[in-house]
Amino acid sequence: MTAPAIELIGVNKRFGPVHANKDITLRVERGTIHGIIGENGAGKSTLMSILYGFYQADSGEIRVGGQPVRIRDSQAAIALGIGMVHQHFMLVEPFTVLENVMLGVEGGALLAGGRAKARAELQRLEEEYELRVDPDAVVGELPVGLQQRVEILKALYRGAEVLILDEPTGVLTPEEADHLFRVLARLKEEGKTVLFITHKLREIMAITDHVSVMRRGEMVATRLTAETGVEELAELMVGRRVLLRVDKGESRPGEAVLSVRDLRAVDAMGVERLRGVSFDVRAGEIVGIAGVSGNGQSELLEAISGISAPSSGTVSLRGGMVTGLDAAQMRELHLAHVPEDRQRMGLVTSFEARENAILGYHRDPAYGRHMIDRAAVLADCRRQMEDFDVRPADPFLKAANFSGGNQQKIVLAREIGRDPQVLIVGQPTRGVDVGAIEAIHRRLIALRDAGKAILLVSVELDEIRGLADRILVMFDGIITGEVAPSASEAEIGLLMAGVTEKEEAA
Repeated sequence: MTAPAIELIGVNKRFGPVHANKDITLRVERGTIHGIIGENGAGKSTLMSILYGFYQADSGEIRVGGQPVRIRDSQAAIALGIGMVHQHFMLVEPFTVLENVMLGVEGGALLAGGRAKARAELQRLEEEYELRVDPDAVVGELPVGLQQRVEILKALYRGAEVLILDEPTGVLTPEEADHLFRVLARLKEEGKTVLFITHKLREIMAITDHVSVMRRGEMVATRLTAETGVEELAELMVGRRVLLRVDKGESRPGEAVLSVRDLRAVDAMGVERLRGVSFDVRAGEIVGIAGVSGNGQSELLEAISGISAPSSGTVSLRGGMVTGLDAAQMRELHLAHVPEDRQRMGLVTSFEARENAILGYHRDPAYGRHMIDRAAVLADCRRQMEDFDVRPADPFLKAANFSGGNQQKIVLAREIGRDPQVLIVGQPTRGVDVGAIEAIHRRLIALRDAGKAILLVSVELDEIRGLADRILVMFDGIITGEVAPSASEAEIGLLMAGVTEKEEAA
């Protein structure tokens, strides 16, 4: 029998009192795509970080190609043919694509020869695996989908035979995710092995050969993907049956609470990102904004929340003009905002969870009038963590040390827990596991049923259709149409591509 590409035997890892990996055993066959799923905080990323040398296991054995190995750091992992694309990219943003790919393997003190060799090899890899990207582009100026391609190219350039991808589609549009799946299929055809870490069960079913399930630090099951389904996997992940559809009744919308009229916004490069957007959101309804990422949704949320000022147009709350108010003033008017990018705009990752739990609300008298009442902050953070099942429930842990899904829970707990009258939320379940998705969806429906007005932006079309009472579709800074949640994917897809009814008829 051929030895497996990777084998982990009895791997344990603790972080203080937290037993992140408990006696993990895993076998990954060569030339396959092996999925690993589990709730946020289940220990998936920790296990992969041990395999890549970021962490050292407290006990257990790692075998590569059947041979026991010691992986002391990432250089040792790379030497063994293991590459990793992290959930949050490890790129030097001011460097070009070529410089990032070469970094650490420059080929000697004189860069000219190494640069020419790297450029030729990069071109070969781009063509072989459909990973085309301008080698002279500055990485920080690339969209996230292309940045991910750079990360994969870095690993392949270093000779990776085993490629670990940690939540790779969390920041991708559906089109970019489809392209990634084609790339992974090509890697498999070439005999490479892929470890695919995700919380999205439909992706597991679409792309993997085997799937292993982790729960609370333990490996609880491994299945042939063809012999399982999303219902069984969800139950294995969470330890109970999970409702995979949004359970909601009819909405009972009241008066318009949030009104947007002819909103326009221009970015720093002088490009008009919003081109006359108008709509209302009424009390007791969820209005969803559908569209491919980058078509003005981010600018819309920022203009409404007070993060940026529109170039023209108006925003009103309960009939009162609020255009131009900043984010702090909007919060005082009971408008809460869950930003699309939790790390860039929702958290200070170097702060502890208890500090992040009051960001933007630190002047609330509940936390003290002249000095911050640390006991009140701590008690409130503990309550938020319990309400939203943040793991680990440690108020003193830095935000950077939580998994992406638990970081999202910290932001949601802070904003939803304020009982806002208006909630604008971007990508509420990005990077969140199936059990937490169910809980977040229930929270949003409960807010709607309590008479709150909710504006929801998501690139997950199923999520928009499941939650929204009305769907507005954006393309290139304008609203191309309004449809009911029952509209077909084809109808919504045409509007997302900018094809209106008039154009379709023509």
